[in-house]
Amino acid sequence: MSTVTRPVVTVTPTGITPADLIAVARGNATVTLDPATLAAMATSRSIVDRIEETGRPVYGVSTGFGALATTFVAPERRAELQHALIRSHAAGVGAPMPREVVRAMMLLRIRSLALGHSGVRPELVQALVDLLNADVTPWVPEHGSLGASGDLAPLAHCALVLLGEGWVLEPDGGRADAADALRTAGLRPVTLAAKEGLALVNGTDGMLGMLLLAIADAGHLFAMADVTAALAIEAMLGSDRPFLPELHSIRPHPGQAVSAANIHRLLQGSGIMDSHRDDLAHAVQDAYSMRCAPQVAGAARDTLGFVTDVAARELVSVVDNPVVLPDGRVESTGNFHGAPLGFAADFLAIAAAEVGAIAERRVDRLLDVTRSRDLPAFLSPDAGVNSGLMIAQYTAAGIVAENRRLSAPASVDSLPTSGMQEDHVSMGWAATRKLRTVLDNLTSLLAVELIAGVRGLQLRAPLTPSPAGRAALAAVRGFVGEPGPDIFLAPAMEAARAVVAGQELRAAIEAEVGPLG
Repeated sequence: MSTVTRPVVTVTPTGITPADLIAVARGNATVTLDPATLAAMATSRSIVDRIEETGRPVYGVSTGFGALATTFVAPERRAELQHALIRSHAAGVGAPMPREVVRAMMLLRIRSLALGHSGVRPELVQALVDLLNADVTPWVPEHGSLGASGDLAPLAHCALVLLGEGWVLEPDGGRADAADALRTAGLRPVTLAAKEGLALVNGTDGMLGMLLLAIADAGHLFAMADVTAALAIEAMLGSDRPFLPELHSIRPHPGQAVSAANIHRLLQGSGIMDSHRDDLAHAVQDAYSMRCAPQVAGAARDTLGFVTDVAARELVSVVDNPVVLPDGRVESTGNFHGAPLGFAADFLAIAAAEVGAIAERRVDRLLDVTRSRDLPAFLSPDAGVNSGLMIAQYTAAGIVAENRRLSAPASVDSLPTSGMQEDHVSMGWAATRKLRTVLDNLTSLLAVELIAGVRGLQLRAPLTPSPAGRAALAAVRGFVGEPGPDIFLAPAMEAARAVVAGQELRAAIEAEVGPLG
């Protein structure tokens, strides 16, 4: 009997890649530590051990935390200090975070600790690796992080499981006792040494994990937005002339050029487009939602490029406090502050919301008999008795409104904590959480446009659609059928969401027209 070999992600002295994170968070990749990381951690740990021996006050090693930074802790109570920190900081509430987010967060904490600036023992980091490889996922509540000092509460919920306390996430979304889960996996609880509790919770790993997952999702969705836009433009007898490359070279935003090239290529080879290409009665200019699709989707692409750069820098950063320097100094930093990630997530949420908003405008135009260029009302061949896609557009409008609310930036909403010691926080966790919601909503909006665009192409028969249109017809015909009496739309919309989020339709289209930018 054949066995499936799990891919392996090795955490090196230079960290990991975004692809590594996706493989661990969403896949079943095995995590290993490069031997060089073990040496780096052992060296930094020896520095912390010397501090312990000298007894000099160092934040988080021989003192309390936050507003208690000036409170000296006796040597015999320092291990107790680290355990108490984890228990007190595991104070989140709400529904559990998805498995992929928690796994991403754990891998990123491993990455940061393995860089050798946190003063932890290699065996502590190996214990986190063992949790991931045993598929033991801590139960992490959605509320608790302010994004400074990093994601304290979420990371504390992860660390608590290492101690054999707290909860783990079950496959059905419920929670189970961590001690039982460790025993079942053949793992033992760890005992923390000085500095280690603090090192486990001080970092931007939750918000960075969510941002990296969002970057991967947004890149795919922005390409699919060009696909659904092209379907709608084709169905509405739009023009492909606004997407000519010479028109975009004179306004050289790179994302705009990519989106325009995508849409232009997607519209070629269409009998529908050819049917009106030389028609003098054809509209001189298409509506903005059609003609300006590359300007909006392209700006979103450029925003994504900026956000990707921010995440790449964070992915090679040491985000801990205090940090252990190679010369033996242990210095307090502000590197755990999530402002760079919070700003980036808020910016990307705005861009993604607008990609969805312009898609909804094209759906509305497709359904409106006064603007759809001879398509039947609400794309129903028997409008009146049947409502066609009328309420699908209502759903889309409601989602657009929600995305507008979610586009209000979280990163400007600081509240002071810890007796005014932590008097400015990033809200980066909230920014990245709501970004994920915006992208999920964008998936739904593109699903509605996919159904509407396909229905419009079907109603143009016997004219033949483009190769991209034919691929879309093949992908959705099984759940939307042919134009006719109304169907139960909710299952069709769920199926369309899966088509938009998945890779099969995109692959089929790219096989016909070439890779999409």
